[in-house]
Amino acid sequence: MAEERKMAFICSKGNLDMAYPALIMGWAALGEGVDVIIFFTFWGLDLINKKRVDKLQLAPVANTSMKTGMMGFPIDMGIPQIVGVLPGMTAVATALMKKKMEELEVPPVREMLEMLHDAGAKLYACKMTVDMMGLTKDDFLDVVDDIVTAGEFIEMTEGAQIVFI
Repeated sequence: MAEERKMAFICSKGNLDMAYPALIMGWAALGEGVDVIIFFTFWGLDLINKKRVDKLQLAPVANTSMKTGMMGFPIDMGIPQIVGVLPGMTAVATALMKKKMEELEVPPVREMLEMLHDAGAKLYACKMTVDMMGLTKDDFLDVVDDIVTAGEFIEMTEGAQIVFI
């Protein structure tokens, strides 16, 4: 009998643009019958934090891929990094990304997490990071299965493809 395929995603970033790669790939993997585990650590905990999940942003500063031709800007040339520090630029970049995701019918992060969980993905928070940030399970969305140590994550993902985001 063939061993079941597993994929594990480690989410370490809390920006809006860094939330979607693991969620979209996790959803695609589930659709292919692959077992999915997602581990949230460091700023990635923002993705599952009740107070932060709906406030994720796209920061244009130090994002070398931000171009004016992307996400609805009218011309295609790089945005000078200094422009990103202007008041309101993070809000503009965030709004543009959310609008594009909506146009593509990609659900918001909270809804995608619920879809993943309902479809069988396992979602875990990193114990060390939770302790370091003074958080508890009550701070997280109900879709979070548990708070586990890095060792427990390694054990449960034996044989899995691991993607670090």
